[in-house]
This record gives sequence, C-alpha cells and structure tokens, in this order.
Amino acid sequence: MKKIRKAVFPVAGLGTRILPATKAIPKEMLTIVDKPLIQYAVEEALEAGIEHFIFVTSRGKSSLEDHFDVAFELEATLSARGKSQAPLAQTRLEPGSVSYVRQQAPLGLGHAIWCARELVGNEPFAVLLPDDLMVGQPGCLAQMAAVHAEHGGNIICTQRIDPHDSARYGIVIPEEEIGSVTRISGMVEKPAPADTPSDMAIVGRYILDPDIMSLLATQERGAGGEIQLTDALARAAAKGDSFGYNFEGRRYDCGDAIGFVIANLAVAMTRPGMTGPVEDFWSAQTHISGTAGKGRSHVAL
Repeated sequence: MKKIRKAVFPVAGLGTRILPATKAIPKEMLTIVDKPLIQYAVEEALEAGIEHFIFVTSRGKSSLEDHFDVAFELEATLSARGKSQAPLAQTRLEPGSVSYVRQQAPLGLGHAIWCARELVGNEPFAVLLPDDLMVGQPGCLAQMAAVHAEHGGNIICTQRIDPHDSARYGIVIPEEEIGSVTRISGMVEKPAPADTPSDMAIVGRYILDPDIMSLLATQERGAGGEIQLTDALARAAAKGDSFGYNFEGRRYDCGDAIGFVIANLAVAMTRPGMTGPVEDFWSAQTHISGTAGKGRSHVAL
C-alpha cells in the first residue's frame, strides 16, 4: 500500500457562516487560542507523515501563504531581543514542500480538490478541511493513515450525529461494520432527516485514491449548485473499496461561531498555565448564573 505523502487543503472558501470576522481575514487564519486553524491542520498532517502540502486558495488568502513563509524581519527582531523563536517552528515547512493552486470560481469542495489534480498525480492523497478542528491522540489523519494501510481504498472520516441534523452533512450508507471501520455502499449529500440512510456523518478528513479526480472531472453539480465531493465519492463507493472511519477524539466545527468559541475554551483547558484561570472564570460565571436562577451561564464582558 502506498504511503500517504501528499495532502490537499481546500482553503478557497469565503467563510460566510462566521461573518463579519471573515470579511478581511481568511477563516483558516482565525486563531484557536494562539494558533490559526490552518496551522493545527498542518501539524496534524506532519504527524501523519505528510511531505507535500497543497493549498487550494482564492483571492484574499495571501496572509495564509505568508504564514508558512520565512518572516525575516520578525525573526531578526526576536533574535535581537533575546526572545525565543520556538512558536514559529511549525510554520517553517521544508523548502519545496508547499504548493499553491487557485480555485478561480466558488464551485464547491469537489471542484477545489479537482483543481489540485496535477499536483496530486497518480498516488493516494489526504484532504483536510481546516475549519474542522480534530483533537485526538494520535491525530485524526494518523489514525486514518493506519486504516488505509490495512484496507486501502477511500477512507472517509465519520462521526455519529443526531439524525435531525442530517441536512447539514454528507451521510454514508453503511454496508458492513468492522469495529470503528465501516464498509460503505454509497453516500447522500445533506438528506432531509426523514430520508437519511444512517446517523454517520462525513466530517473534514479524507484519504482518497487518485481515481477520484476522473470522477470529479465528470461530476455534475449537486446540492447548492456546486460540484460535491460526496457525489463523486458515492460513485466511487460502488466499487466496494470505500470505508468510513469513526475517528477517536473530538471534532470542533470552527466554521460556525458557536463551535469556534467552544473550541477555544476546550483547547485552552489543555494548555499549561491556562487551565486554572479558565476554570476559575467559568466557575465564577456558573455561580452568577446559579444565584440568578437562570439555569445557564451569563458571561460578564
């Protein structure tokens, strides 16, 4: 089984669910505590052994490109002041390991991935959606790479959801469950709750065979008038070598304002020096809530 060496990061989206924050800042550059979302995704890919990072961008994403470049002035200033450059370590990727390609029209996730076809070539590759922050040990992509080494084919990260939320997700059609891995026979993009085939939602990590590119090249537009990756994956699943994997860890949907706030709190609670102050703050708000008899926290700003 070929090692997964390349990862595609579709970062051309407008981030409309979290406006106006994303009017001038790419949603992938919004920070969770002290690092932008894209850096968490890149660090996850590095842990999984990824060697080539392919960013599918659009206009207004130059700050993302700058983030993974050398900042001579900043580094010289830190050095002159005797300050550590350690926080910049994971922003320095190997020379020649980063590629950028433009998605020139907002035609959907499937189209964004297809735009990277020449860089991907004829080998399996990973796809990471940075606004899905995945927290686990080992990381989500490393877990999926182990599944791919065993089963091959297309590996789709899944998460069980309340069926009433099915219209927000691509949903897999399960065929056979083998522990945390499920052989799937198809997928449906954003079905109504009454029509959903399962409670297994597709979330933002994939390992895909290069054959998916030929399917995307002929894929008709689907939900939202966009070229949906889920529709192409549903066609690929007919071959019987597509699997859903229930990731062991937590997922935070940071493209949504509520998910973004929760992710900041959750990550802060894991950081040395932050846990105590965050717990103290939250306990104080809970006490205020209790004395007010409201049954929920009221945060004083």
